[in-house]
Amino acid sequence: MTQLQRLVISPSQLHGQQIELTPQQQHYLSRVLRLQAGASFIAMNGQGQWWLAILEGAQAQILQPISVQTELPVTVSLMVALPKNGFDEIVRQATELGVTNLIPVVSDRTLLHPSPQKLERWRKIAIEAAEQSERVIVPEILDPIPFSGALSSEKNYRYICEARGDFPHLLTCLQDTVKIANQSPQTTITIATGPEGGWTPAEIEQACAAGIQPVSLGKRILRALTAPIVALSLISAAFEQEQVSR
Repeated sequence: MTQLQRLVISPSQLHGQQIELTPQQQHYLSRVLRLQAGASFIAMNGQGQWWLAILEGAQAQILQPISVQTELPVTVSLMVALPKNGFDEIVRQATELGVTNLIPVVSDRTLLHPSPQKLERWRKIAIEAAEQSERVIVPEILDPIPFSGALSSEKNYRYICEARGDFPHLLTCLQDTVKIANQSPQTTITIATGPEGGWTPAEIEQACAAGIQPVSLGKRILRALTAPIVALSLISAAFEQEQVSR
C-alpha cells in the first residue's frame, strides 16, 4: 500500500464513491505517472482521511477507506519571520516534520513581502510534501501577519526561539509539556523563529509581555532557514518518543 501514489483531493470532488478528477489531476496521473485505467492510487482529502481508489479516466472509484497513523499527537503551529530567500524549503520540510499550520510573520527585520502568487506556490508545496511524506493532513499556510498580530493567538504552549540570552533549552521545556499534554488530547504548541539577524530586543519584550516563553535551540547561532527545522525536529522527537515509551 505504501508504494501507491498519493493524491490530495478537495471535499467538493467527492460524489458518493466517485471522485471527479480535475484536468490537472488527470494529466498528472495519466501523463506524468503514466497510470492506466484500472490502476490503483491513494486519494487523501488533507483533513485526515485516505481512500484506496481506482482510476477510471476523468473519474476515480473509491474502493475502501484506509486507516493511517502518521500525525503527531499534538497540534503544532509554526510562526516564521519571513526570510529573504528559502521559504519554499521551510514549507516543505516543516510539512514533512508534522506541522499543523504555518504562519508567515512580518517582523522588524523582514525583507520579503510575498505576493498572492507566492502564497499559492507555498500551499502547493505543502500539498506535494504531504503526499510525499504520507501525511493525512495538509498543513494550512496562513496569510502573512505582522509580528504584533501573531502574539494574540491563544494557544496552550507558546515559545519564541532566541539565539542570544540565558533562556532554557526548548527540549527542557518540552519534557514538561509532554507530560502535561498526555492528559489533554487538544494540546497545541506554537513555536516562533526569527528572521536573518534575529528578533529585535523590542520584539522579545513584546513576546514576553504576551506570555510567550523565550527558549534556546543550543549554543550555536542558527540560520533563519535552519532554526524552524531544528525546533520542529525537537517537538516531533519529544512527542513521538513519548508515544513509543507508553
